[in-house]
Amino acid sequence: MWRNVILAVAGLVVIAGAGWYALYGGPGEPVLEAPEIYVNSATGVAINGYDPVAYFTEEAPVQGSEEFVAEWRDAPWHFASAENRDLFMSDPERYAPQYGGWCAFAMAQNAFATTVPEAWSIRDGKLFLNFSDGVRSQWVNNYEELHPQADANWLGKYSEPEV
Repeated sequence: MWRNVILAVAGLVVIAGAGWYALYGGPGEPVLEAPEIYVNSATGVAINGYDPVAYFTEEAPVQGSEEFVAEWRDAPWHFASAENRDLFMSDPERYAPQYGGWCAFAMAQNAFATTVPEAWSIRDGKLFLNFSDGVRSQWVNNYEELHPQADANWLGKYSEPEV
């Protein structure tokens, strides 16, 4: 039990120390409200412009292209190919990252944190993104405990099933 507590606290320290709240004006109280879909403030594109379908088909983060764009849930999404764009639009809930592309570990803490494309995992056929590789490790290693809490927190914020 203490191991899980220590890991959870360490994860929060890592996230906070690295600029957890940078997107919303610096350190302070946890960000409890944010847009449903994580859109990078510099690019204006969902999940940093990476192709969500490629995580499933290529098993790697693949940069999307401005040539292949789709609008879903009031956010532009980039894709590496027209085929990936069409797959996504045929079943977006299958390919979209959980919690709108916000950090899964942070959602388990009832907060929002940005994500990086390299910190990803697929579990039970669902894509999860995280703030960093270190936070991703904590998410993966404590998935059984953190996932139900993240789901409950997400549903509390958006009152519909996770994307």
